[in-house]
Amino acid sequence: MTNVRHTEPQMAKANGIELCYDTFGDPGAPPILLIMGLAAQMIGWDEEFCGQLAARGYHVIRFDNRDIGLSTRFPQFGSPNIMALIGQALIGKAVDAPYALRDMAADSVGLLDALGIAKAHVVGVSMGGAITQEIAINFPDRVRSMTSIMSSTGDPKLPQAAPEAMGVLMAPPPATKEEYFQSHARTWQILRGPGFPLDEARDRVRAERAYERGLNPSGVARQLAAIIASGDRTAKLKDVRVPALIIHGDIDPLVRVEGGHATATAIPGAKLLIVEGMGHALPIPMWPQIIEAIAGHAR
Repeated sequence: MTNVRHTEPQMAKANGIELCYDTFGDPGAPPILLIMGLAAQMIGWDEEFCGQLAARGYHVIRFDNRDIGLSTRFPQFGSPNIMALIGQALIGKAVDAPYALRDMAADSVGLLDALGIAKAHVVGVSMGGAITQEIAINFPDRVRSMTSIMSSTGDPKLPQAAPEAMGVLMAPPPATKEEYFQSHARTWQILRGPGFPLDEARDRVRAERAYERGLNPSGVARQLAAIIASGDRTAKLKDVRVPALIIHGDIDPLVRVEGGHATATAIPGAKLLIVEGMGHALPIPMWPQIIEAIAGHAR
């Protein structure tokens, strides 16, 4: 890994809950807050990725969202019926979820408060991109710049996920450790696409680390409910004045590339980077392009 300072995981009180986080690089450097996607722990931001970003002169912070990893969980709300919530959303009914993406945005801002950070560059992938958008909408004074990766505006009229990608999202949780490892490998084969041997070689270790930190299938369902309940951000994004970079893969099977185009169109002055051959993942060979784009935008 790039030789930068990396702290041990710590807990911070944020927005009335506890979030697990760690940091990379010089605490005095401009901060970049990384927000992960649905069902993904903070370790989904690879240490080497974070180190390379920090080496470009940034203080990089990653954390477990609520209901995942080592952050506060909400078992009292049970596991939502996702198909019923999708049905409600499709007919325009209000979706009743335990929390919304705006609450998760408030968690992120609460973490900045706990770390004494007034403003940060905010970078999110997938659901994390949607949370980044919510921060720019609701807490614009806390954002130096925003980067939304492989995300969308939430507009239901945008092209839907490919059936095999939706199948991964809706699959029942694995019952055993070995089933989880098999499911993890299959998931990333579909979302990332084939032809990335460096990533495939790390899949087992990544799965083992996630398993050791603890899985939370009902928490993933609650996060998914938050996405469904939060609806279409298009109109609100038109009022965003935060410097915005939108990054999307041209072969994303889960959040189609049209979602990236729609986000860039909605935010005034947003820059759009389409990465050829990238699916719904951050493959190792594409790190240099993505890291340089994030760092360049922040500069």
